[in-house]
Amino acid sequence: MNLLHAAVLGALQGFAEVLPISSSAHLILVPWLFGWPESGLTFDVALHLGTFLALSLYFWRDIIELAVSFFDAIASRRLNTPARRLPFLIIAATVPAAVAGKLFEHQLEEMFRSNPLLIASFLILFGLILGVADYLGRKRLVLDDIKPASALAIGLMQCLALIPGVSRSGITITAGLMLGFTRESAARFSFLMSLPIVVGAALLKSIHLLKHGIPAGEGLPMLVGIAVSAVTGYISVAFLLRFVQKRTLAPFVWYRVIVGAGLIIAILSGFKG
Repeated sequence: MNLLHAAVLGALQGFAEVLPISSSAHLILVPWLFGWPESGLTFDVALHLGTFLALSLYFWRDIIELAVSFFDAIASRRLNTPARRLPFLIIAATVPAAVAGKLFEHQLEEMFRSNPLLIASFLILFGLILGVADYLGRKRLVLDDIKPASALAIGLMQCLALIPGVSRSGITITAGLMLGFTRESAARFSFLMSLPIVVGAALLKSIHLLKHGIPAGEGLPMLVGIAVSAVTGYISVAFLLRFVQKRTLAPFVWYRVIVGAGLIIAILSGFKG
């Protein structure tokens, strides 16, 4: 992989992993459109590490507070405050996606990676679902109001993010809005619950990579991918959390619909097949 491809894919990961537009769809469709070679395991590790760095840097205060609250709850054996409950709710919300990812990730990737038409269709479908949830959601609840049933429901919805075109942040924000949370609270919980998933994915892929070693010539592209993904991911988190305080998610819905429709037209017209 050359450095330009590494930078472009790193930027796509950073922006699309955080914004509700599906990073997996972009990372499959852009190389397919331009005829680029498969990125491989080394670059997958780079992208996950970049995302982890971005989220960790932005939410470092939240991470410390969650850790303190976790051990405080263990020591006191009480979950009588929202702060003490939140770490356990985040853990509970990540379990369904972790299990589903372990069981079905490779099968789903193989099934959808070679089907751009289906990925484009999911971009549109789940974009519209996000728009409906944003329009109809009550938007009254905040993060302190989250209960075990709500956390589990959002976690179960996150399993759908294994399908390229759905979007992990998109589907979890959609679930939060459906349950009555504000846009900002739904987005913040989405990002916090993604941390264990991103860490787990990066660790598993890194262990596999260490066993086989970094292929010759891929070290520098890997570093470029990590750096670009981390920078753009950090920018995206900061942007989205500010954006949703005053604006609807309509721009992301329109983006998904336009991109998905454009891809479908290109495929069906024979422009790209």
